[in-house]
Amino acid sequence: MQILIVDDEALAREELSYLVEQSPAITDPIISKAEDIHEAEDILLQKQIDLLFLDISLNDENGFDLAKKLQMLAKPPLVIFATAYDDYAVKAFEIEAADYILKPFEQERVNQALSKAMKRLDVQAKPTEVASSTNKFITVTIDDHSLLLKKEELVAASIENGILTISTGKEDYQVKQTLAWIKKKLPEKNFVQIHRNTIINIDKIKEVQPWFNHTLLVVTNNDLKFPVGRSYMKQLSQLLGL
Repeated sequence: MQILIVDDEALAREELSYLVEQSPAITDPIISKAEDIHEAEDILLQKQIDLLFLDISLNDENGFDLAKKLQMLAKPPLVIFATAYDDYAVKAFEIEAADYILKPFEQERVNQALSKAMKRLDVQAKPTEVASSTNKFITVTIDDHSLLLKKEELVAASIENGILTISTGKEDYQVKQTLAWIKKKLPEKNFVQIHRNTIINIDKIKEVQPWFNHTLLVVTNNDLKFPVGRSYMKQLSQLLGL
C-alpha cells in the first residue's frame, strides 16, 4: 500500500511514519513524506497513493485545500486528517475523510484509523479489479462529458505540469489525472513505462533511435517521439529484443 504523510513538522512526519510501520493493521506499507502541498502534489502525480495522512495547518497553507483537489480525481486516495486541532472534525467528515486523529499521535489510535481505512479500501478495490481486467475502454472526462477510449487504440500517455495527455492515432486528450492512474488501467502485456513521465503502447512503436548520452528515442507509428529514461532502457530493450 502506498501511503503519503503530509505535515510541515519533520518530527511529526517521522513519528507518524514509525507508528504506521509498527501497526498490525497494515503489511509492508510504502511511505512517502511531504512538508507542504506543492511537494505532496508532485508525489501524487508520480505515484498512485492509496492513503493520505494530512495535517490541516501547513505553514501558510491549509490541508483542506489539497483534500478538495483530490476529490476531482477519478480514484482519490483516502484521507486521514492528522492534526493538533480538534475543531475541524465535522468539516473533515463532510468531505468523507476516513478518520481524524489528533497530535500527539498514539499507536492504538493510529491502528484504529488504519483498520478503518483498510476496510474501506478493500471494499473499493473489489469492483475496480473486476472492471480493470475485463473492460476494453478507458473513460475520460472532458468538459463535463465522458468519452470512451479503446485501450487498443491508445498510443501513449504522458504527464507534464499535472496534466495527463492521452494520445490515440487520431487525437490527443488532456485530463487532470496521474500517470499511475492510467497505468493501473492498461494491460501490462501491451503497455510499458519508458520514462517517469511516459507510458507507451509497444504495438504502436515504429522505430527506436539512438538519443543523447547513450539513451534511446521511441518513434510511434503516428510519428510521436518520446525519450526513454535510462532506468527503463533495459526493460524496453528486452521487450523489443534490442
